[in-house]
Amino acid sequence: MSDRAAFGVGLVTLFPEFFAGPLALSIPGRAETAGAAQWSYFNPRDYATNRHRTVDDAPYGGGAGMVMRPTELGAAVEAARTELPGAPVILMTPQGRPVTQQLVGELAGRPGIILVCGRYEGVDERFVERHVDLEVCVGEAVLSGGEPAALCLLDAVVRLLPGVLGNASSLEQESFGSDRLEYPQFTRPVSFDGLAVPEVLSGGDHAAVARWRQKAGLLRTIARRPDLLERTPLTAAEQKLLNDKRVEVEAWLYAAHHRLADDEPT
Repeated sequence: MSDRAAFGVGLVTLFPEFFAGPLALSIPGRAETAGAAQWSYFNPRDYATNRHRTVDDAPYGGGAGMVMRPTELGAAVEAARTELPGAPVILMTPQGRPVTQQLVGELAGRPGIILVCGRYEGVDERFVERHVDLEVCVGEAVLSGGEPAALCLLDAVVRLLPGVLGNASSLEQESFGSDRLEYPQFTRPVSFDGLAVPEVLSGGDHAAVARWRQKAGLLRTIARRPDLLERTPLTAAEQKLLNDKRVEVEAWLYAAHHRLADDEPT
């Protein structure tokens, strides 16, 4: 494990229990057990001053739903900042910056992060102006609250912390690491439901396997996420690989089969 101090995560949420199970399992659980990461919870209700401990109110100007007040949220964030100095305050919101692997890597390099999970119709904008360093969105869909989004972001960040993954080299070839999707994976049995493992992968030629995997990943990117190529165009080496007849047939057959499967009506 790295000598780096534990990565501190402050979760500002009305539902701390939402995180208890997921953060105790798999990679997040391993990170906490190894001392690579630690979680702290800050419930805005703990800073409410009214009898019913409410943290929301009707929106000025009218409209449906309720809005989280800046007072209780602000107090919770101040408590988190005291415990986690230097950690950026991140609000999970549909209006935020899309999560990318680049952003995840940037956050993993910080001493920690403070994630604010909104609820209801949103949070008072004055809280955002006074306390939030970054607004983040995990996808173009509306969730019931910021907790699922925060868990998604947190999982992506924690797995990049030094020493957390047993095989650090697996990070080098994952999807989005270079604006390319990862190549398809196969394991036993050799034949499944009439589909065989591409022969090149079991032939023992490591150079051929590397070429096949890179080309299959490129073809998958072209077919499924062409927007990534607009952001990072094909290199000369990638263009050459796409014209390499030695791996073209098997890579194209695999990609074509799965394109057809994806197009089938459900």
